Amino acid sequence: MDDSIYRAVVCTELGPPERLELQRLPRAPLAPGTVRVKLRAAGINFPDLLMIQGKYQHRPDLPFVPGMEAAGLVAETAPDVDAPVTGQEVMVSMRTGGYAEEAVVPADQVIPLPVGFSFLEGATFLVAHMTAYHALATRAALAPGQMLLVLGAGGGVGLAAVQIGKALGGRVIAAASTEDKLRTAQKCGADQVINYEQGPVEDAVKRLTCGAGVDVVFDPVAIGQESALRCLAYDGKLLVAGFASGTIPAYAANRILLKGCSVIGIRAGEAGRRNPKMRRQELETLCALAARGIVRPLVSVSYPLHRYAEAMQLLGRRQVIGRVALTIDGN
Repeated sequence: MDDSIYRAVVCTELGPPERLELQRLPRAPLAPGTVRVKLRAAGINFPDLLMIQGKYQHRPDLPFVPGMEAAGLVAETAPDVDAPVTGQEVMVSMRTGGYAEEAVVPADQVIPLPVGFSFLEGATFLVAHMTAYHALATRAALAPGQMLLVLGAGGGVGLAAVQIGKALGGRVIAAASTEDKLRTAQKCGADQVINYEQGPVEDAVKRLTCGAGVDVVFDPVAIGQESALRCLAYDGKLLVAGFASGTIPAYAANRILLKGCSVIGIRAGEAGRRNPKMRRQELETLCALAARGIVRPLVSVSYPLHRYAEAMQLLGRRQVIGRVALTIDGN
């Protein structure tokens, strides 16, 4: 194999996953402060699907390589980099570049792989679990004993929120569309579950909380605004973490006023870029939880790199429990 080139999935025009191309690219040189990581796995996230269609808030110039997170081995470091070291197993956080055999990234975007994590788990840990931790711990300050409702609890971000909610001492209600997803949420720590298909979620929340509502709603899906707000207790917090349903709701100001509640936007990546000190503290705590086995991603299916389109389409259908990932063998 020619060491001067590597394979990567490239977006040359905006559109669906089948328009992406698997190309051979020239190896990038190392700039000061960067490292080269031989990638072994890459996580697939819903924003990747939006980004290749030009529908995400970050719109990289064409062409670009999708992929916000990956894991692998440090292959080379710039002379001014002391850590990480060559040969170290790491996770990589990035805005683009993960669907590839290698990536050159700033050293501070590389995090040691938690003990006991596989590359697949490392490649699917940072985006979902950081979103959940930033939302629940930093923005909502979820306290022990408070009631948390996690919508879309069968997906990767939803299951991460269930785990983080339990780690913070919350009482977690998980809501999802199938019994299989709800059983998985229970295995991740959910105290109670709600099946969307069996009636309005707000009615089930009212029943489970004796009419009080929950203190915090974590919503990565974007269900109808009336449903989300009706689930809240007085002075509750609605965490808007994404729009996986494909619709962007408009929240009724009168209901927000009557509930005395807060609607909080969650954009964990941007928050970390604006406040690196906060992000370092969040990462330290999150990785400590991972090292203790308290939080861990569930990778339900993986595909080799050349089957990227199938993997992305599967995630787009929202039928996956947990995470979808790509395996990268370097050949």
